[in-house]
Amino acid sequence: MALEANTLRQLVLKMLARAGSGHTAGPLGMADIFAAFYFHILMHKPETPLWEDRDRLILSNGHIVPIRYVAMARAGYFPLEELETYRMLGSRLQGHPERTRLLGLETTSGPLGEGLSQAIGIALGGRIDAKDFRTYCLMSDGEHQCGSTWEAIMFTGKEKLSNLTAVIDRNTIQISGHTEDIMPLEPLRDKYEAFGWNVLLTDGHNIEQFCESIEQAKLEKEKPTVIIASTISGKGVESIEGDYMWHGKVPTPEEARTWIAALEKARAHIATI
Repeated sequence: MALEANTLRQLVLKMLARAGSGHTAGPLGMADIFAAFYFHILMHKPETPLWEDRDRLILSNGHIVPIRYVAMARAGYFPLEELETYRMLGSRLQGHPERTRLLGLETTSGPLGEGLSQAIGIALGGRIDAKDFRTYCLMSDGEHQCGSTWEAIMFTGKEKLSNLTAVIDRNTIQISGHTEDIMPLEPLRDKYEAFGWNVLLTDGHNIEQFCESIEQAKLEKEKPTVIIASTISGKGVESIEGDYMWHGKVPTPEEARTWIAALEKARAHIATI
């Protein structure tokens, strides 16, 4: 799956450079996790996107949707060529995901702090209907500065929604700086535990370790689980890794070509491991 994550990063760079707008740091940082979800974790059928028993993947931080689009295309939800329409007028692939445009997107997202509440409704409905599907909610760390996020955290713990797993992209950056400078979040683990959650810590770039955390979450039957995944924004492009200035900035075509060449070189190394 490391090779798949490398491919996803290359596709993201091509798509962003072609569009000339979008977000770079977050999508690159979450490539390993999206590779894990779409090619190992999720129970889904790309050829039947509305399959009733599919796992639900909610993307709360909708601005990182480029990585979801490329993962979906690679998984077979739509042709790879459609990635070339990203952010074009009338395209199904808008800058933030729109559920009614593209089958396979569970929710529309853009404003931060709403995804966990949406995931709660889906998970609670699944429990009421005695369904076995699991609900996953991907969240940014920065959106934990939203009060609505904490209301949802409290409710999920109170309802003991063990069929819901949240994953936090803990890259410590947001559009205007570092989270701990702007509005400190730590001790994040202690806060979740205080609200009745099972908390797991993982390396968001170690796919095997992340998948093991997902399996641990499935074993928890009394509490919802949150996986705090340590990631590096811009992962795979050394010159922008950890740089918050690339939150909402895209590469020029020349930069994209240079970075893709470096990823190809890294790919050759990965293949020998």
